[in-house]
Formats: sequence, structure tokens, C-alpha cells
Amino acid sequence: MSEQARKTAEALEYLTGFGNEHSSEAVPGALPIGRNSPQRAPLGLYAEQLSGSAFTEPRTHNRRSWLYRIRPSAAHPPFTRVDNGALRSAPFTEAVPDPNRLRWNPLPAPAPGTDFLAGLWTLGGNGDVTQRSGMAIHLYAANADMTDRVFSDSDGELLIVPERGGLLLRTELGLLAARPGDMAIVPRGVRFRVELLDADARGYVCENYGQPFELPNLGPIGANGLAAARDFQAPVAAYEDSDRPTEVINKFCGNLWSATYDHSPLDVVAWHGSHVPYVYDMRRFNVLGSISYDHPDPSIFTVLTSPSDTPGLAGVDFVVFAPRWLVGEDTFRPPYFHRNVMSEYMGLIEGAYDAKAEGFVPGGGSLHNMMSAHGPDHETFDRASAAELKPQKIDDGLAFMFETRWPITATAQAAGADHLQRDYDAVWQGLQRHFRG
Repeated sequence: MSEQARKTAEALEYLTGFGNEHSSEAVPGALPIGRNSPQRAPLGLYAEQLSGSAFTEPRTHNRRSWLYRIRPSAAHPPFTRVDNGALRSAPFTEAVPDPNRLRWNPLPAPAPGTDFLAGLWTLGGNGDVTQRSGMAIHLYAANADMTDRVFSDSDGELLIVPERGGLLLRTELGLLAARPGDMAIVPRGVRFRVELLDADARGYVCENYGQPFELPNLGPIGANGLAAARDFQAPVAAYEDSDRPTEVINKFCGNLWSATYDHSPLDVVAWHGSHVPYVYDMRRFNVLGSISYDHPDPSIFTVLTSPSDTPGLAGVDFVVFAPRWLVGEDTFRPPYFHRNVMSEYMGLIEGAYDAKAEGFVPGGGSLHNMMSAHGPDHETFDRASAAELKPQKIDDGLAFMFETRWPITATAQAAGADHLQRDYDAVWQGLQRHFRG
């Protein structure tokens, strides 16, 4: 299937712009003109609204799309509970929150025949899915396509970060290709199927229970910089007209539920709205930084933010450390030592991270909970303290961070995993006393 998926991915076209009121039709005339729900929708289709926000939320935050589909979503049998596998949800009560710094190697290779959904493995999170607050961190490892089944998440939107192997996301609104270096967003409740573009795939997922991700305000930065809205790509309409039985898995209040439809629910022929999937090439991020001295706070690397009820305090931020120049004078250039009220999970997509000389590898991740002291390891500190300060290009790695206002509680499977690095604290033990009074 990967060869056919690759050909499909290479031929994809996209709509551009984040938060836009997009519209698309796979068949001319499928979109009604001048109204959303005519007495008889065009081409014998059913009109259906998918609301990702409350009807009365401010227009700037309202997310909804009108779908024109072959069969309405209401035409399905009852759902029944199925096993959650390694997928966990908030509230995370298997263990107490841990103030220790934690780091993991990549997930081990999955058993043959593991698709994206079966390959999801929860590291931890915070909040409560029933209150639509907080987030969860998952990893995935897969070596098979999702065949005759689709997934939807009623608990939150999914931010997917491939690290190895590309993904073809077949969603209700169309197709997206996400490869290492890209990130993709599947909104809350949107059904989708994952096919692999390579023999296997591995990566990270942030499940955002709270307000949908949006572009951060730029403030004094001005009108331009960071992630540009026009670099986000939304799918064009594409539909499946299939009467083959299809299993639909719905994640609802932390558990997985299954129903077998007598047709594919990816049957939307046309749509318009703002509740849509996106893909974004993180290498297009417009990095800003100091051109005089000091290392700015990592908030300047924010791609997307999920706002909370406190201005400036995010439920979760998605941050990327993209290629950039370092030119600060009399400045310790790697990220500085710090303790932070926010909790940070960092992953690595390729190369190396400039604050860790070893042990932090692509596919792995580190968790620094709120107020845990962290920063460069001793080898990085020694090297950076003695380096000649000439302009330096950081272009040998791509790292990212999920940052959240609440502590992240690790799952029992993460706290006891064989790939947990139990000697992580040792990276700071070589830091020597230099004070001479």
C-alpha cells in the first residue's frame, strides 16, 4: 500500500491559510450557493454541520464546518466499548506527579501489523477530558495501514509530529501528507484513517483537550514573523463512495468505542468552514532571535497556542526549534539553566539538540515538570563557555516542545518503561564549581 499512498501524496493539492473560511467541492455543484441547509441539498447529498466550538463563542474563536455527504453521520449502529490498548486519558491517576527530570529513548519497534491507532502509546498528561481541559502526550510506532477502519477523537484535537516515515491522512474533509519535518492537526471529532508512506512510521502526538490551537499574538513583534498563516495547508474535498463494512473507533471521555458501519464515513463530497485539518512544514518557521546579546525566552519559538482562561498562560503551546543563526555577543548561546512554572516535554525529529551533547536522540523525549531545574549538560556547558563567539548556524537538528501550564503526570507504563533512561540526572553531574570567592 505504501507505493500507492506515496503516489497519492505526491499528487495532493491544498488550500492555504490558517483559520480561514475555506470551501471545497470534489464534484462541481456539490456546494449549495447562498445558504447552508437548503430544502434539498445538491446532488442528493445530506447537509450536516460539524461544530468544534459552542455556537455562541466569539466569531474569532468559532470553529465549524458544513459538510455535504453521501450519508449522514447519524446513520450508524450503536457503539460498544473496546480495549484501550496503550492509550490513556486524563485525569491521570495511575501515579503521582513526579518532580524528577525524565528522559526516554524511542519506542521499541511494534509487532508486525500494528497500525497508527494500535501503535499509540501514552506517556502522560494533565487535566480532565470530561472538562475539556489539559492535554496528553502520546507516541506512536506503526508498520501497517489502517485498513477498513477510521478513528475520531471526541476528547480533543490531535497535533501529529512525524519523526520517522511519512503519513497519508485520509480525513472527512480530504487528504493530507505529513512527513518528518511537518506537523499535522486533526480537529476534534473529525474522522480519519492513516496510511503509511514508508515501511514503518514513528512520531509524537499532542492531544489537546482545551481550546483549539491558534496562532499566537505577535505583540511588539509586529505583523509578521514566527509561523505564517499562509504556510498552513488544508485539504481539498475528496470522498470515498464505498459500501464495504468499516469499523469506526471513537475516543470518548477517555475510552475507545467501536461501531461497524455498512459504508465508509469518509464520504464528504463538499464542505466549507473553519473546523478543518492542516499540515505545516516546520522548516518554514520564521525564527526570531537576539542580534545583540542574551538568549531570548523560548516563547519566541511558539508555532501554535491553545489559550486558557488566563491571558498569556497557555493550556498547551507547540514550540519548534528550527534552523537559525546565533550571533549574540558575550552570550552563552545554548538554552540557559532555568526553572519554569510551565511544564515541558521535548522531542527530537532529526539531528541533535544544541543543549544536549548526547543521550537525546530522534524519537526520544524528555520531561521537565514545573520548577524542575534543567538546562545544558556539562559537556555542552564547557564547550559553549569556551567557544569563539562568531556567527554560528544551527542547522543540524529539528526539535520541538509541548509546553503546558499544568504538571504532566506520567502513566504507569511510561514510568516503568524499559526505554526510560534511569541515569538521566547524570548529564548534569559533571558541572564543576568555578567560584573562587
